[in-house]
Amino acid sequence: MNQVMVLPEQQTEQKNRTYTDDQIVSMFLKMTCMESEFTLRNYSRAIQLFRQFLSFKPLREVTWKEVEVFKISLSEGLCSPSKKPLSPASVANFLAPIRSLYKWGSDPNIGLFTVNPTTCIRSPKVPVTSKNHYLTKKEAIHLLIELKKSGERNYLIGLSLILMGLRVSELVAIEWGHFHSDPAGISMWLTVVDGKGGKQREVKVPKKLWMIYAERFSHYRPEQRLFPLTVRQVERIMQKVRKQSDLRKEPTPHWLRHTNATLALLNGASLQQVQENLGHAHINTTQRYLHTIEQLNKAAPDYVEECFADIL
Repeated sequence: MNQVMVLPEQQTEQKNRTYTDDQIVSMFLKMTCMESEFTLRNYSRAIQLFRQFLSFKPLREVTWKEVEVFKISLSEGLCSPSKKPLSPASVANFLAPIRSLYKWGSDPNIGLFTVNPTTCIRSPKVPVTSKNHYLTKKEAIHLLIELKKSGERNYLIGLSLILMGLRVSELVAIEWGHFHSDPAGISMWLTVVDGKGGKQREVKVPKKLWMIYAERFSHYRPEQRLFPLTVRQVERIMQKVRKQSDLRKEPTPHWLRHTNATLALLNGASLQQVQENLGHAHINTTQRYLHTIEQLNKAAPDYVEECFADIL
């Protein structure tokens, strides 16, 4: 009996007829985003916006041209949620879930798409904006004093962000049961269970900070959150205190993460230690802080000044 050979492209088409786009998106989100509610929310939002922009054209029929037009429309504010032009970083954040969806679906083992229309799409160049987004030791102390005036909780939020370098989403997710001691019982550690991309990591809790935690939260149940707030509420707290202070800079909660990295490197921490603490997937991300440290320690004018030391 003659057997009809089924080509891979035909197999993929058969799968496409089996699954609707809603089912494909649902499978993708369940397989890639369920470990992090923030990733799930952001990916769902971006994919929904993309599908609305295409008037819900079947995902398998999308070409690179339509993805490129979507990118341009985001940049010009034609289809952004705010109806305003988006920054390169925001455009890149909206494109990332689309890339991930098509990369996943076009994998031979998945076989839901015959082609990946995002492979030739260039992400917008994102400038490094965090270069000067940090506080000096003096500025950080001043901010903590102002936070303390507004309440013990707010002070502890700022202190935790500065000392541990957490993302705000990681801070508000901390539960009392997430803390544990090392095997020797010498130091305390925080298990960040829902880091960026759903990744888990261990962050050492400084001794004095742990003493405050133990005094304030020791009666909490293991599943009880230390700071039952939203990310936006923490941002508003910082914004309010910033307006009441006389700081010349306008720090956000994320600035305190940059402050942690900058002060750690300035005071002798290795690049690898900072990378592990911040949860950076790539060392290149952490290396950005080195440029700031090098400039703070000694810049080119300092070397020139030494040449004229005899006459100055």
